[in-house]
Amino acid sequence: MRLMPELPAMLDRSENFGDVFEVVKKSVKEYLGQERAGLMLVLADLPMHLGAFHGVGSNSIVMNRTLLDRIVKSGNSRIQVNSFVYSILLHEYLHSLGAIEESEVRRLVIDISIALFGETHPAAKIARNGPWSMLSDSWSTENQDVTHGQPDESDKTMEIVKDFDRSHSSYIG
Repeated sequence: MRLMPELPAMLDRSENFGDVFEVVKKSVKEYLGQERAGLMLVLADLPMHLGAFHGVGSNSIVMNRTLLDRIVKSGNSRIQVNSFVYSILLHEYLHSLGAIEESEVRRLVIDISIALFGETHPAAKIARNGPWSMLSDSWSTENQDVTHGQPDESDKTMEIVKDFDRSHSSYIG
């Protein structure tokens, strides 16, 4: 049963990180009743085995630009790419809300994705199989060491995504 039937269409129509993040926040608000504002997204070139991270106590999510580029260049549809971004951001957003244990967060990502999108939606499939399942069969985390797939030292720039978290947290009452 889907709690918010409009979420799949919202995700499918998303055109940027901010649009997808709005779907993430609505998903968590609907499913868990929790929310937070003031997060920013940073794209960085990270090792391929790392999809993203959220530093405990920080207000940023750092997403692996190298992995995202490979997902996009693998010929995936917009819906698949949006579902990949959704899954990564959902995982890190849950961390930002205080869920620390990886196994707990992975389970929540699966539960939320299936409940809100249905078993057959790409977001649910990615939640169950992991984001690396979208890469070609030639790429395998088991066949590479942690340095394989890392960018050159000269390409270690970080990019802050504009218009990411559109909710506002005011300090004036």
